[in-house]
Amino acid sequence: MVVIDTTTLLLLLRPGTPVPNDVNGRPIDRPKERIEFLVSQLDKAGTKVIIPTPTLAEALVRAGVAGSQGLIEKLQGFAVFRIEPFDTRAAIEVAAMSRDALAAGNKRGKSDATWAKVKYDRQIVAIAKVNGATTIYSDDGDIKTLGQKMKIAVISVADLPLPPEKAQMDLLEHVAKEIDGNQPQA
Repeated sequence: MVVIDTTTLLLLLRPGTPVPNDVNGRPIDRPKERIEFLVSQLDKAGTKVIIPTPTLAEALVRAGVAGSQGLIEKLQGFAVFRIEPFDTRAAIEVAAMSRDALAAGNKRGKSDATWAKVKYDRQIVAIAKVNGATTIYSDDGDIKTLGQKMKIAVISVADLPLPPEKAQMDLLEHVAKEIDGNQPQA
């Protein structure tokens, strides 16, 4: 099982979602195609994609009432997705994370984020942990820190491969540009 966070979910489902930057500060190239390819590969492998309820809540904020219902129905229409609640087991995990942070001297841990964001991030990671997720797909640095602490791999959208046909087209376009650039000028 794997988990996707809010930005990853929004990039998949809502056009116009701001694209995160890669490690070089440039917007990630074709994030929706990367995520769609990931989901299709996970579906083929029979791997469930967990959407934590805090992630779903954040994704529904701007959807409106009708849009929210449509989004939930759309997600429930795909066998690959599984919406998982923040339940008692996850609450125990969040409490443990918060106790550890307090013992280290700062309830937010090493995060500079708002307390509300820290709590959401902990809930997402706790849901991942109690559901046995091996990977979280996220571009959020705080999620990455928390996930790694829980021994869950965190992968950025920028690190996802493009679908093979797109990767092939990129290579062909690159080669064509190289050839055109090396042609003698008339």
